[in-house]
Amino acid sequence: MKVLVIGGGAREHALCRSLSLDPDVTALHCAPGNAGIAEVAAVHPVDALDGAAVAELAVSLRADFVIVGPEAPLVAGVADAVRRAGVDCFGPSREAAALEGSKAFAKDVMAAAGVPTARSYVCDTAERIDAALDAFGAPYVVKDDGLAAGKGVVVTGDLDVARAHALACVGADGGGPRGSVVIEEYLDGPEVSLFAVTDGETIVPLQPAQDFKRALDGDEGPNTGGMGAYSPLPWADPRLVDEVSRTVLQPTVDELRRRGTPFAGLLYAGLAITSRGVRVIEFNARFGDPETQVVLARLRTPLAGLLRAAATGQLAAFPALRWSEGAAVTVVIASHNYPDAPRTGDPIGGLADVAEKDEHAYVLHAGTRAEADGSVVSAGGRVLSVTATASDLTAARERAYRAVDRITLDGSHHRTDIAAQAAVPTA
Repeated sequence: MKVLVIGGGAREHALCRSLSLDPDVTALHCAPGNAGIAEVAAVHPVDALDGAAVAELAVSLRADFVIVGPEAPLVAGVADAVRRAGVDCFGPSREAAALEGSKAFAKDVMAAAGVPTARSYVCDTAERIDAALDAFGAPYVVKDDGLAAGKGVVVTGDLDVARAHALACVGADGGGPRGSVVIEEYLDGPEVSLFAVTDGETIVPLQPAQDFKRALDGDEGPNTGGMGAYSPLPWADPRLVDEVSRTVLQPTVDELRRRGTPFAGLLYAGLAITSRGVRVIEFNARFGDPETQVVLARLRTPLAGLLRAAATGQLAAFPALRWSEGAAVTVVIASHNYPDAPRTGDPIGGLADVAEKDEHAYVLHAGTRAEADGSVVSAGGRVLSVTATASDLTAARERAYRAVDRITLDGSHHRTDIAAQAAVPTA
């Protein structure tokens, strides 16, 4: 089949890499893509938020199947436009993608479906913000109600910082509310990301992963879009996937179908394994970044058939997924001053050296751009996802960090503790 992937980050590079290895994929395209994706797919310029332009490109390429990667195009209804053009598309409708586009909508769906999550208040005035912060106390958890590229959440023990973020979300300090903010109770315990492919009725869970949101080692520093990830999770209860499928994923899919807005695509549950059991932190309506990089590195089932089965309502008949027994680790290399005001345009060196030195390590591009002379420069905050596989986490992270050391990018930074605790053998 001819496949078109929409997006241009490391998630889309991971998708394209897996699709390029799929024997059922006869032609692979990506729009707009990036410098790394161009090595495995034909790239095309497109405004990923323009549904008509994306649909026109899909038709002109005679694509059999379109995969929409990022959240913003999904919330903008791009998948709907592609389907109206008569092309199969993996990605939820605009209405269903509100599960990620609005934290308040997600909370309402979870309440109706009986999904375990944190207690919360949706606030749209300074008075309600103050009341909610007082009700929960520290640590304060404040979430922008809209899309924020993974960086709209503040978790802090400082009341002034929490209040300032909440006011900025609703605009209450600018002469009146312009939106809403979700304030919720703090959930203790480790966090887990679990993806499920769904056609709106059947769910097929993937393997869990854990990502690292803080910019610095030891979970210090500001929140980011994710600085690394690993899979599998040797410390997690082996029943976790079944439990989350039964109590979170299936009830959510069933509730959305009951409302007349069936969710077909990738349902991402961000979870906290608390002292009181599993709780949902948030839902996303697409593959997560950087967790996708490690989950797809371990998936042995060809990707195109799985995603198209979801897009065409055929998941119930799809064979059980096959997985590598090994482990995968990805480390994000970020540009100077990320996540605040990242510097771009810096030359990147060592990319070819990674592939030459270790066939089990590779670089997925996120914020990169190819120059006219063939060189590659940084073009975003998170620039590269250096990914490695091995028989276990210890070996995978060693390979990943050896590959990171071969990359040169002036002023860049990365965490040095990705998967470090999980890789330590337990007694």
